[in-house]
Formats: sequence, structure tokens, C-alpha cells
Amino acid sequence: MEDRSNDAASFGSQTNALFRKNLTYQKRRACANFCLISFPVILCLLFALLQGVFRHAKKQAAVPCGCTCANDNGDGKCEKPCNWEQWVKDSGNGCPVYRLPQWPPLLQVPANRYRAVRTESDSFMDLPDKSCRLKGSCPVTVLFTGSNQTLGEIVARNMFTNSIVLDRSNLSDVVANTVLGSDIEFEVGKRIDPAFLSVSPLYNVQYQCSPDSRLAVSVPIPQSGSAFEQEARCVQALNLWRNTSTAINEELFKGYAEGMSKGYINKILAAYDLQNSNRKIFNATIWYNPAATMRVARSVNLASNAYLQFLKGPAAKMVFEFVKEMPRAAGNASMDDDLVGALGPMFFAWVILQLFPVVLTSLVYEKQQKLRIMMKMHGLGDGPYWLISYAYFLAISTLYMLVFVIFGASVGLKTFRLNNYAIQIVFYFLYINLQISFGFLLAALFSNVKKATVVSTICVFGTGLVGAFVFNVLIEDSSIPNKWKILMELYPGFSLYRGLYELKQYTYIGGMQWKDLNDSDNGMKVVWLIMVLEWIVVIVVAYTLDQIQSSGSGSPLLLLQKLWKKPLSSREPSVQTQGSKELENADKPDVCKEREQVEQLLVQPSIGHAIICDDLKKVYPGMDGNPEKLAVKGLSLAIPQGECFGMLGPNGAGKTSFISMMIGLSKPTSGAAYVQGLDLRTQMNRIHTKIGVCPQHDLLWETLTGREHLLFYGRLKKLKGSALKRAVEESLKSVNLFHGGVADKKVKAYSGGMKRRLSVAISLIGDPKVVYMDEPSTGLDPASRSSLWNILKQAKKDRAIILTTHSMEEAEHLCDRLGIFVDGSLQCIGNPNELKSRYGGSFIFTMTTSVDDEQGVVSIVQGLSPNAERTYHMAGTQKFEMPKHEVRIADVFNAVEDAKSRFTVFAWGLSDTTLEDVFIKVASGA
Repeated sequence: MEDRSNDAASFGSQTNALFRKNLTYQKRRACANFCLISFPVILCLLFALLQGVFRHAKKQAAVPCGCTCANDNGDGKCEKPCNWEQWVKDSGNGCPVYRLPQWPPLLQVPANRYRAVRTESDSFMDLPDKSCRLKGSCPVTVLFTGSNQTLGEIVARNMFTNSIVLDRSNLSDVVANTVLGSDIEFEVGKRIDPAFLSVSPLYNVQYQCSPDSRLAVSVPIPQSGSAFEQEARCVQALNLWRNTSTAINEELFKGYAEGMSKGYINKILAAYDLQNSNRKIFNATIWYNPAATMRVARSVNLASNAYLQFLKGPAAKMVFEFVKEMPRAAGNASMDDDLVGALGPMFFAWVILQLFPVVLTSLVYEKQQKLRIMMKMHGLGDGPYWLISYAYFLAISTLYMLVFVIFGASVGLKTFRLNNYAIQIVFYFLYINLQISFGFLLAALFSNVKKATVVSTICVFGTGLVGAFVFNVLIEDSSIPNKWKILMELYPGFSLYRGLYELKQYTYIGGMQWKDLNDSDNGMKVVWLIMVLEWIVVIVVAYTLDQIQSSGSGSPLLLLQKLWKKPLSSREPSVQTQGSKELENADKPDVCKEREQVEQLLVQPSIGHAIICDDLKKVYPGMDGNPEKLAVKGLSLAIPQGECFGMLGPNGAGKTSFISMMIGLSKPTSGAAYVQGLDLRTQMNRIHTKIGVCPQHDLLWETLTGREHLLFYGRLKKLKGSALKRAVEESLKSVNLFHGGVADKKVKAYSGGMKRRLSVAISLIGDPKVVYMDEPSTGLDPASRSSLWNILKQAKKDRAIILTTHSMEEAEHLCDRLGIFVDGSLQCIGNPNELKSRYGGSFIFTMTTSVDDEQGVVSIVQGLSPNAERTYHMAGTQKFEMPKHEVRIADVFNAVEDAKSRFTVFAWGLSDTTLEDVFIKVASGA
């Protein structure tokens, strides 16, 4: 019947053990956690301070609102009725502006020095000569094209008139019957057209200018009772026809882009492509200078009026009376006063994304330090690990976001204060879960903390920059299909950016509410849906990749390669392979006997054998064009309960590969192994509950104490209450870590020997039935090593131990049987005395004399043993191996006494073969 007494602790027990350990670990990292959570607080306070300084400086520089009396000379009457320049600046002061001025609509007229003229590179001869620039008399050019030239010429003629009699006191009459323009560029954000604040004159565009064609324009000033008097000078409009729009494009390019590189600029007033216009269709395209965007309306009005007159006659006209901006109240919400708002979603994205490197590097650190593997080898399941790790990251991320939102709102950040808090909570909660799951996914691809840190940091800042300068443009461009925006939002960073963008946009209109989610332009619901679906998919994929790695299949990047090679490996082993194996082991009777015992145990299982390995192989795939590496070549081994088996072998022999397979770090390529009757290939999780591991390098948490380590691993072995406390104290005492307060010191204060003893104690706690120890005495002083040997001698009485070591003394002292492993194969197996007897049937004779007497020593040895071999020769010192069956010890003593009578003997010695000699002989022979 299968023994389940040492099965894994329950899910709850494992979760409790890991939770207690992590809670203690995080308490020790309280300072780091506090700094992390305080990061948004510091940023919020910093920006609140900067925003206060910004607003104070702006207040100090502010001018009074509206028109004020500049000087009354003490008589109560204003010498200057209105400080007009101050009123102009009201737009930046938060002043109320209810009665905005009505300004005559203007055209953007090129300055005289830029008006289009003939040039060397221009093939159009109908342009004026450039000498007009010197005289200040250049006309303004208007280009026309279309499919109907007759219609085009009529429309062009209707646009501009000759001088007519005007009621100059009536601004509407002036605007309706003249075409006014200015060469002063319009400044976006101004409440007043700067053409009426400049000393430069206005222009009255006409077909022909009379000698006295100046026009006085009176523009009333709101809130002042006065008006601006501005002179409008006549400028001639030169209407020119072009056969194609391509010709206009070429002319515009040569006159502006190419002209700039050659030192001149040819600007036109406007260009019109009437396309297929006729009496039933009016279809026009207008070219204009980008600097004249705010004055394009007048160009459209001119074309519309010209076409209307073509249809209805000269009397028909759409009067374009004025232009003005919308009024505003005092203190109207302006994001210009909010520095963070001015930075936009990029700033908020950077702050929130700072959590991503924390999640990723924490997971990769446990992977790099092999702490995750160490916990798994002692019985911790994947479920409890994921649950506790995910819960920790979720808790720290939630605290981080709560602090960010609360402090951001408290210092006046509008994105937090104006938008509905429930909407913000849902958005941030979904994102931090997606971010955590994405961290688990990427952690499967990294094994180095430095690389993970670099990549995650690039992701943080790259996401913010690309979002601000690329994705933001796509969002605002309504011509781009939504499917492309959604495709980009599949990247979690852009989902975050889109949500922050929506929150920011709604702050301008009082904040986002639940009803706003139904707006057609609101992308928040789509972002939520993407986050939920992606969260589920990413967490499933991440868990799958984690299972691939934890099962010993290696990096996920090699999965396809392994699947591709699987059909080939399924054909192993063949009959030929088995035959060659028997031939190879023909001269190794002890290895063959071990294989036969394994085959018998597989047919007739025995509960007395803790470990059975049957033809175990491990092949590492070739990389960079190199062939495959056969690390373990068909190992068969049976280890009974109560035996300490020592594995000896040179570096690279395959010992570590064998141990890795047995503890679940890697999967066997072929063959089988059983631990306490459990199949290594399918029941590794249960095997982990029955084994203890002391790895070659100490895998410990620097901030935990020795006692806390043992408490954690003891709980994983189902120890509770007084039994747990007693087992921990006994383990500490057995490795001499109990007294003097050593048990309660942090591991980072331990010496190398103390850490090694703690690793041994961890491997033995919970009474595991099988223990793997990889060079356990490395770094120990003689006293500690002797104490450790006594512990292991006691421990092996009721468990099987596999020990790897390079110390022949340790192997001989501790191991019941030894196996020498060379080049992936077991070369010999047996107890130390058997091996010395089998492979070391010689005496070692050493003698030191003068160089002149060396030949005499050789003669003496040949007389004692005809088959003796000299193995060492240096400056009079010689060493010989003499077969035991040819030599009697008494004869050796007699021969030495005889030699002393004939020449001087400085030193001599006779010794039996040591285990080290056996190891060297077997390794070199293999």
C-alpha cells in the first residue's frame, strides 16, 4: 500500500507558512516599502509647491481687469480714456470677458517684400517684375484653376471690386463692400485681432487702385465708448489662371519651400481650385498660408459670394459682418493653471508605471537566487506561491494608488478631484491587476535582475514618451479608424494612457460621471473591456509558462525546439543502444550487477529501497551550432533506506545533472526514477514532500534569522505547534546554531560556515525520507566539519542520503557505498574498502637518495616486484607501485636495510592504496 504519511501539507498550511514568512520578510523591508508608497506623496507635494509658486508669480504679474483710467490730471476726467493694452491681456488673467469686441473679418495679405514676382526658376511670365518690391507697389496674387475656365474667370472677377462710394461711418457697409486684409499674423488665444493694435495699415484689396484710394476704418472699442481709427490702403489683386492644380502646387513649392533655400519667398494671397463646379455644383478647394488659419473664413466668404453673384447677379451677397470669440466668466477652469494637467497623461502614466519594475524585479530576484526553487523542493506548491505573491503585489499597488489619488486630490490636482471616484477606482484597480499579471508573464522570460530592471525602466519611460507624442495624436485624429487605436491599446501601457487621457479631457467640463461612459467619443468602456480580457489571458499564459519552467522544461523560448525534437527522442533507446550499453559495461561487473538489481526491483518492488534509477539519461540540446551534450548516460542505481551513497567524480562528470533531475530542477530526457515508490516523471510534487535538499550554494533570505528559516520549512513539512518548536530547536542544536543568540540573528550576519550548517539543518527538518546533499561541508572548519559528520551519521539511520563531495576523507568517513562518475557514466560502485581492494591492489613504495644512487633503488625494487612501475621521479625521489601479490612487507624492510648499508637513504616509505589513488586511477582510465 502506498505510504501517504509524508504527503504535502494542505493548501492552507502552505499558504499560511508562506504568508508568515513573507510577512516577516516585508517587516524587515518596512523602510523600502514605506519609500515606495511615499513616492506619489512626494511627487504630489512637489507639484503642489511648484504650482503654488507658478500661480503666485502669475498673480504678481497680472494687470487689472478691463479698461481703467490711465491719468485724470486731478480733474476727474481721463486724459487717456482706456488703458487698452491692459484690457488685451485679460485673457491670461482669469478676468471675466462678457462683451468681446466684434472685429471686421480680414484676409492674410503677404507683405510687399514677400509678394509673388517673376524669378529665374519660375516659368510663369504673367507674374509682376521683382522691381515692384523696391517701389512698394507689388500686387497680391490669387491663383485659380478648375475644369471650367470660363466659370473660373467669372468667379475671380466677382471676388474683388473697383473703388465704390461707401458710408465710412457704417462699419457694416465697409465690411460688406470691401475686402480688408493685414500682413500682421494672427496670434492664437488673443481676444483682439492684432491688426487693429499695430501701426501697420490695413489693406483694401481691389482690382484697380485709384490715386486716392485710402479708406479710414473705425472699429468701436467695447466697454470704453471709443473706437480705433485705422487707415486701409488699396492693394491690387492679380487674378491668374493655371491649367492644373499640379501647376499651382509646383508654383507654391518653388515660391516658398524652395525659395527659402535660395534666399527669396514668393507668397500668394490665396489659390482656388473650382474643380468640377458649374451652375448646379459649387466644389472648391482653397490653398492658404498655415499662419493665416484664423483668417481663412474671409477667403471662403469671398469664393461663396463670387459664385452667388454668378448665379443671382451683382446684388446678391452674403454679408460677413464680424468675427469674435466666445465670452467667458471669471476664473473659468483652465488647465494652464495646473502644471500636472499641462503635462498631461504622460506624467500620471510615469508615476503609475513605476510599480512595474518593482513587480518584475522582485519575481526575477527570487528566480535568480533560486529561492523559488528551494521552496518548491521542500514542498511549496505553485498555487500558494502565486496566491501570496499576487496578493502582496496587489496590496502594495492598491496602497500606492490610494495614496496617489488621495494626496493628489488633497493638493488640488483636477484629474483626481473632478472625475467620479468610483470610475477612477474601477480603472486603477483593473490596471494594477493587469500590470501585476504582465509582470508575472515577463518574469518567465528573464533570469537576471539587472536585465529585467533595464527592460522594465525602458518600458516605463518609453511608454510615456510614445504615448504623448504618437498615441496621443492617434486618439485625437478622428480620421484614423478606431480599430488601430484599439490594437495599440492591447499594450497595457497604452490602455493606461488612454484611460488617463479620457479622465483629463473630462476635467475641462467638470469631470467624468457614469452617464458619460455612454458618450460615443468616450473610450473608457473599451479600455475597461480590453483590460479585463487581457488580464485573464495574460494571467493564464503566465501561469502556463511558469509551469513549463517549474517542471524542468527550461526556458519557454526553447519549448518549440523541444516539441520539434520530441519525435526523435521518442525512438530512444533502440536495441542497438541497449546492446552497446552491455558491451560498454562488460568490464565493469559492479556496474552490471547494480543494473541487474535495478531490473529485479522494478519487477519485484521493495519498500526497503528509497531510490531506484532505471537507465536515466539527460541530453542538453546543442546551442550555436554545437552538438548535443550527453550529460548522464543511462544511469541505473538502487539506494536502500538507511544508506549514505557518495557520488565522486571530476568537474563536469554529470553529478549535478543527476541531482538536478532527482530534485525536479530538470526533466530526464529518457529513463525513469522512483523515490519512495513515486514516479519522478509524473509525481514530482509529491516527491518534493518526501525529500530534503542541501544545495551546493546556500539559498537563504539575508534578512531572515536562522530560526525563521527553519520555522518556514518546518511548516511546509506539516509541523505545527509544539512539534514545530521542538523540531526547530533540535535542528538548531544539532548544527550548533542554538546557543549565544545565533539562531535569532539575521542570516546576513552569519559566516559562510554558519550558513552552510543552516542549509544542512533545513534539509533535515521534518524528517524527510530522502536527502540530497551537494558538498555539505564546503567552507567548514575542522571542528564544525567533524560535528556535521556526526549529525549525518545519525541522520542516515532512517533515511537515504545521496552525498556529492570532493573530499575523499569525507566520503570514506560518511558513505556506506561510493560511485565514481566520469563523463556521464558510472564507472564503479561499492563500499570504500571494496574499491580500494579492487582498484588499488598495490603498495606504494617511496625512497629518496642522491641522484647517483637512483639506479640502485630501481634494482632493489625490481628484485622485490618484477612488475613494479615507477610513477614518480624527481631529484633523487622515486615512487613505485608494486602489486601486493608479489611483495611481502618483511622483504621490503630487509631490502631497505640492505640498501642503507650500500648507499645513503635520506627517506623511505611504504603505504597502502588510498581512496584518492583509486579515484585518480578510475578517472584517468575512463
